[in-house]
Amino acid sequence: MASVTIKCFVGHHQSSPEKYHRHYSFTAPSKCVVRSQRHHRRLNVVQAAKSSPKITGRNLRVAVVGGGPAGGAAAETLAKGGIETFLIERKMDNAKPCGGAIPLCMVGEFDLPLDIIDRRVTKMKVISPSNVSVDIHKTLKPHEYVGMVRREVLDGYLRERAIASGATIINGLFTKMDIPQEKNAPYILHYNAFNGESVSAGEKMSIEVDAVIGADGVNSRVAKSIDAGDYEYLIAFQERIKLPEDKMKYYENLAEMYTGDDVSPDFYGWVFPKSDHVAVGTGTIGHKPDIKKFQDATRRRAHDKIVGGKIMRVEAHPIPQHPRPRRVLERVALVGDAAGYVTKGSGEGIYFAAKSGRMCAEAIVEGSEYGRRMVNEGDMRSYLKKWDKTYWPTFKVMDVLERLFYRSNPAREALVELFGNEYVQRMTFDSYMYKKVAPGNPLEDMKLAVNTIGSLVRANALSKKMAN
Repeated sequence: MASVTIKCFVGHHQSSPEKYHRHYSFTAPSKCVVRSQRHHRRLNVVQAAKSSPKITGRNLRVAVVGGGPAGGAAAETLAKGGIETFLIERKMDNAKPCGGAIPLCMVGEFDLPLDIIDRRVTKMKVISPSNVSVDIHKTLKPHEYVGMVRREVLDGYLRERAIASGATIINGLFTKMDIPQEKNAPYILHYNAFNGESVSAGEKMSIEVDAVIGADGVNSRVAKSIDAGDYEYLIAFQERIKLPEDKMKYYENLAEMYTGDDVSPDFYGWVFPKSDHVAVGTGTIGHKPDIKKFQDATRRRAHDKIVGGKIMRVEAHPIPQHPRPRRVLERVALVGDAAGYVTKGSGEGIYFAAKSGRMCAEAIVEGSEYGRRMVNEGDMRSYLKKWDKTYWPTFKVMDVLERLFYRSNPAREALVELFGNEYVQRMTFDSYMYKKVAPGNPLEDMKLAVNTIGSLVRANALSKKMAN
């Protein structure tokens, strides 16, 4: 029996053994249809009714591929809803390169314990290309903050909750999926199973399930299996830097965002605080070969505040820029980065990953009547319908803002100037904190439109003057 010990370190301290340290055996119970390549057994699916086939002798089986926030949230929801759930993750201690910011609403919605949040950011600065700095936290209420997490901690916690709810974790690398040729026949997922002790390629195994949730990130193999199509992506580059104690004190509850062609011609640079270090990074969509040059510029812009720091880890990862052309096919659905749920301009994806995973799982639980009947494409698409209705306006607004303010340095100067307006700050944080496009005041919106035009005109005039 293969086994792995998961250790999670939370906040500034290692958590207690009773609370977070558990020893899990990653093996399937007797009821699980897992087999090596040498053994092949088909599922017996009995159709009780032509339009709504019921399952006898077992519950609906669903595989979740990928153990990040999307996969962990999906697996927990499925298991709680009576679904026989299998979560396949290749690396249990994966530290994905990520800014790690989560909105306040996620803490409540997902019942996250406060000790997995490294920092509660209550101060934010946005810095223009000409190094004009604006504080954008003036309208935050006393209880409001932006949470900063490490992905290895958050992801591990959500997976543990899925296990506690009844999901089976499979420590393995998903390689391919056989699509059924007959209605209601099983999907066969192939993976290399790891025993947690060897660095070998692992033993070739496969599992039969009724439905699949692809939560396996931007390079999703589940997406490739259903020919989901490609999408434009941003490459994010980040360094984790250990700062001297006096320097870390400055970033105790402060995050910084740098704008300008030097740090990125189509994104921004950042310094985000973690438990005992800061994450310094940048990203770009159209200038990927120059990413290290942009990172050097970000470090130079923040130099006085991070001087003396020691680089602990260097990370890079692609981030999707829009949803895939196809997100559902038959009994397969994509969630999180695999589906393309990251907002333009901000690069935010953690909340949308967890939320989409939960919403997809809820659709399966409801459609299967808590695991008692087979699901179909209509059940899977009910998740898409709800998702698009709820979050499509947010994605469209961010798309428009990116096109307007990320196109040039003068536009970025205008953006920073606008952030000095408290109405803009309140609208921005209300939308971010609670994941809804905040309703505006018509009079204030009209003033904002005039101020936006004025800021753009002034910034362009200044740019021309400096060029001459």
